[in-house]
Amino acid sequence: MKTALITGASSGIGAEFARQLAAKKLDLVLVARSQDKLNHLAEELGQQYGVRADVIVQDLTETGASVSVARQVETLGVVIDLLINNAGFGDYGPFVESVLDQQTSMIQLNISALVELTHVFLPTMLERRQGGIINVSSIAGFQPMPYWSVYAASKAFVLSFSEALWAEVKEKGVKVLALCPGPTESKFFDVAKVPSNSDMSSSLNQLDSVENVVKSALAALESGQPNVVTGGVMTQIIANLPRLLPRDVLVDLVEKQFRSS
Repeated sequence: MKTALITGASSGIGAEFARQLAAKKLDLVLVARSQDKLNHLAEELGQQYGVRADVIVQDLTETGASVSVARQVETLGVVIDLLINNAGFGDYGPFVESVLDQQTSMIQLNISALVELTHVFLPTMLERRQGGIINVSSIAGFQPMPYWSVYAASKAFVLSFSEALWAEVKEKGVKVLALCPGPTESKFFDVAKVPSNSDMSSSLNQLDSVENVVKSALAALESGQPNVVTGGVMTQIIANLPRLLPRDVLVDLVEKQFRSS
């Protein structure tokens, strides 16, 4: 039976990946900080689908976290066939007013941990000439975003890195996908502390479901796509605006959209 490792698996998109993959009879390694949530999910999926679901409690912003995860996977005696780098967070507000530790932790989680885990598990996939990696980016990765400056830049990195890796390994039996969701039903906006008086608050009433996001991602990975943008027509428009507008015009429009009143 194949095994998927999912980071940020305790809730939201990560937990939904776990549910849909368990339904497809994949064993799971669930990684997040919350032991109680992970244990509950692992027990639920094990009972419902008869799969093996192991738990690794790890804060991926910590130094050496990826090495720790790799060692624990080795101890479990499993081989990772599908790596889903889902863990990440955003932070809203003017950069100059942000807490620096929060921004560097975001870079560590959204970029460094993702790269490290990919580097750890990709070689075995290439040796076996089979496997898959889904890196969760965002539609924010397609253009600079004032008030989300570090978050959007981190997701632009994920998108670029994933597409480059897709080209490197697509003839070697390994599939790589950058998943770029639009606004999705999760705790993301609460964690990011998005104010209710910003112009973007109205768009939060049009959230895509985590079920649709994950279903679209798994279908895109299977078909060998380098990226997939999930959501409705508006997310497709947002992802393609950089091709249509001068960059200064685009960034100015985005600034007005996301400015807190």
